Amino acid sequence: MHVVLVEPEIPQNTGNIARTCAATNTPLHLVEPLGFSLDDKYLKRAGLDYWDHVQIHRYKSLDHFFEVNKGGRFFYLTTKGKIGYHEVKFEKNDFLLFGKETKGLPEDLIYSNYDHAITIPMAPGKVRSLNLSNSVALVLYEALRQQGFNF
Repeated sequence: MHVVLVEPEIPQNTGNIARTCAATNTPLHLVEPLGFSLDDKYLKRAGLDYWDHVQIHRYKSLDHFFEVNKGGRFFYLTTKGKIGYHEVKFEKNDFLLFGKETKGLPEDLIYSNYDHAITIPMAPGKVRSLNLSNSVALVLYEALRQQGFNF
């Protein structure tokens, strides 16, 4: 599995996600622009001493990401999706794309790939979305569960 953060804005979320990636041996892909420096103290604090155990890939743009990862199978996490993450049969090298905290993924990306736009079910009218690091953990662990937690 691969976790992809598109233009993440909050260093603590990225630090927590990096820790989850370290715990699951999952590569973390960061698509710029980032809303912080990778040297940010909050980012490091959230990731603690796990940074050396995370395989991080950086990309200058979404186009750059897709160019480097041609042929991948991509899933787009969004509140606009109709397919629950729990309904997907994940494969070992799938990419899970998550958007920035304030806006999510670009709508044109979601709707041009709508058959791979997936969502986390939530009670209607309560909250707009879940925290980014919680969302990554939820979906990643379901994908890994389906793989038998083969780290």
